[in-house]
Amino acid sequence: QVQLVESGGGLVQAGGSLRLSCAASGRTFTTYSMGWFRQAPGKEREFVAAIIWSGGEPYYTDSVKGRFTISRDNGKNTVYLQMNSLKSEDTAVYYCAASRLNYTEYLEYKYDYWGQGTRVTVSS
Repeated sequence: QVQLVESGGGLVQAGGSLRLSCAASGRTFTTYSMGWFRQAPGKEREFVAAIIWSGGEPYYTDSVKGRFTISRDNGKNTVYLQMNSLKSEDTAVYYCAASRLNYTEYLEYKYDYWGQGTRVTVSS
């Protein structure tokens, strides 16, 4: 069992930066691949980024490549999403999720555990 708690959301101006954190509880965190998803108002939840348990090559959706960076610190049971050059279209509730898979995955249904989400609002 893994419990996930996101933090770090807030209001930021376009062009600014935020770093989201996702703290995981559970002894097997280091065996899970982690992902970030987001849901904008009136839209379906979408994949943002993922990283495998060993912290290897991450995977990003095209719209955030070059702006967002996913990383993890297994010693702290935490995964991060550094978001730079934020745009108004990045406004959403951001969720972290954990998967038992040993590769990066963009499909929601393949993730086993989800956090409650943290809201990011980018003002233009």
